[in-house]
Amino acid sequence: MRYLPLTDADRSAMLQTIGAGSIDDLFRDVPEAARLSGSIEGLPGHASELSVERQLSRMAARNLTAGEGPFFLGCGAYRHHVPATVDHIIQRGEFLTSYTPYQPEIAQGTVQALFEFQTQVARLYGCDVANASMYDGSTACWEAIGMARRITRRTKAVLSAGLHPHYVSVCQTMAKFTGDRLETALPDLTNGAPGDDMARLLDAIDAETSCVVVQNPNILGHVADLSELAAACHLKGALLIAVVTEPVALGAIRSPGEMGADIVVGEGQSLGVGLNFGGPYVGLFATRDKYVRQMPGRLAGETVDADGKRGFVLTLSTREQHIRREKATSNICTNSGLCALAFTVHMTLLGERGLRDLAALNHAGAVAAADRLAQVPGVELVSGPFFNEFTLRLAKEARPVVRALADDGILGGVSLGRLYPGVAALEKGLVVAVTETTTRDDVDELAEALEEALA
Repeated sequence: MRYLPLTDADRSAMLQTIGAGSIDDLFRDVPEAARLSGSIEGLPGHASELSVERQLSRMAARNLTAGEGPFFLGCGAYRHHVPATVDHIIQRGEFLTSYTPYQPEIAQGTVQALFEFQTQVARLYGCDVANASMYDGSTACWEAIGMARRITRRTKAVLSAGLHPHYVSVCQTMAKFTGDRLETALPDLTNGAPGDDMARLLDAIDAETSCVVVQNPNILGHVADLSELAAACHLKGALLIAVVTEPVALGAIRSPGEMGADIVVGEGQSLGVGLNFGGPYVGLFATRDKYVRQMPGRLAGETVDADGKRGFVLTLSTREQHIRREKATSNICTNSGLCALAFTVHMTLLGERGLRDLAALNHAGAVAAADRLAQVPGVELVSGPFFNEFTLRLAKEARPVVRALADDGILGGVSLGRLYPGVAALEKGLVVAVTETTTRDDVDELAEALEEALA
């Protein structure tokens, strides 16, 4: 493919057409503090391609990656072992170059893979039907709120204090354009019980409520029974939306669908998809049969052709490309096909028993780590049942402690002060995740480094 850069005349013509005086006018909505002024630090103004590649490689080497030392980061993105088979299959040409099924009749392998992905997600979430994936977990969460609005014709959504703050932020941004009213709260480190805001959620449900959104396990890692909350929602005509950011947890705990959730969404990164410095990831979305026509995204289905042979089609595709925009049920970024395939391959390799074994391994490791770290002077375990992630309350602010640990080559967890900047009540919280990739030596290193940082 040829590289055809624009000329100054081209740029001027484009700016004149859209009514902008300069290219800078296109960025006027971006706050000044967020804009880059001058050149990027460390990069030469002019250099050969080889020199630039070497310079970028040196800059990249300054990163401390997940595999270089003890790693305890979580909060919605988790380090799990991804079998080599996953990458081998998704990089095959027939998948890598055709992962979006715009022409299902000639993309049968892709559509079949999506059909199997949907089946796996529906079983994992305990729901009747799942779609062919979403952009990521946070946008799937917002799409669920929009779906609840369409079903109930109400505009008040009650968000749990345990919902990931990045998910809350995405929902708040989108609600500015739809008129949805979001009721939010902050997690409580002084109590820390898994149902610490359950009473607030139950009290907030009224005739105006379209849905209640609750994460399980929540941002502190705590696990809760959602059955009572689901019953309360249904009594008032509202829907329960459950968010799962760690799908491996569902190998050990009851699925949200079994507990009465009407819509279940979340992030599928844990299975088949590496951390990749934050993306691309894959959103999961499932619901009950009776709500399927309000579900966003694509839905692949099984059928037979004119000769009676098994085939696969897109049965519902309620996106702007397929129907009139005013009837669309989702935004345009609704399918992460290659990541969905990676999820499917990993799930297939595990099987039901393998997923349960993996979940048990994660939980056992987290329990052992929590017990070990709670013995460190200046560290207190925030109470509540958990899966593979738990919260510690430190004797001092967690953010500088995390930086000190990183200087020692240990990625020791996510500070709540980073997730909730300016909230003094949460600044001593540290969320620690343990997976099958975490060794006993890793935990001992973290414990020793924590003791030194808190001394």
